[in-house]
Amino acid sequence: MKIVFASVGKAHEPYVKEGIADFTQRVNKYFKAEWQLFPAPKNAASMSEQDLKKAESALILQFLQKEDYLVLLDERGKQFSSPALAQFIQQRANESAKRVVFLIGGAFGVDELISQRADFTWSLSPLVFPHMLVRLLLSEQTYRACTILRNEKYHHM
Repeated sequence: MKIVFASVGKAHEPYVKEGIADFTQRVNKYFKAEWQLFPAPKNAASMSEQDLKKAESALILQFLQKEDYLVLLDERGKQFSSPALAQFIQQRANESAKRVVFLIGGAFGVDELISQRADFTWSLSPLVFPHMLVRLLLSEQTYRACTILRNEKYHHM
């Protein structure tokens, strides 16, 4: 199974880039993992919120494969404990999912087409975080879940 971390927005900021790279590399010991960044559309600043979400969604939908299991990150989604996230990832592996795509939408969220395409909507927290921190949290929590699955020391219960 391959894990794809996907996000709308600019490249990782230096203050989180090292941590994201480290945790992504650690996830690679368990599952193949990579990042897919979707740049903001040209003239994004002059677009309406709805037009911007539609333009971002077109890029995302073009990237997604039919068989991808899409997990949309949204503060209105279901929350997990770390062990429950581990179980969720294990279930996808047991179902022989080829790719699990964890998607962080744009500044205004995602278009309804993406919400409808999502197989699951996950909330890291009811709080709203800057996208860069969500990227770091996502990669770290995925690594933590992997260590839980292998009963390794990283996660202390």
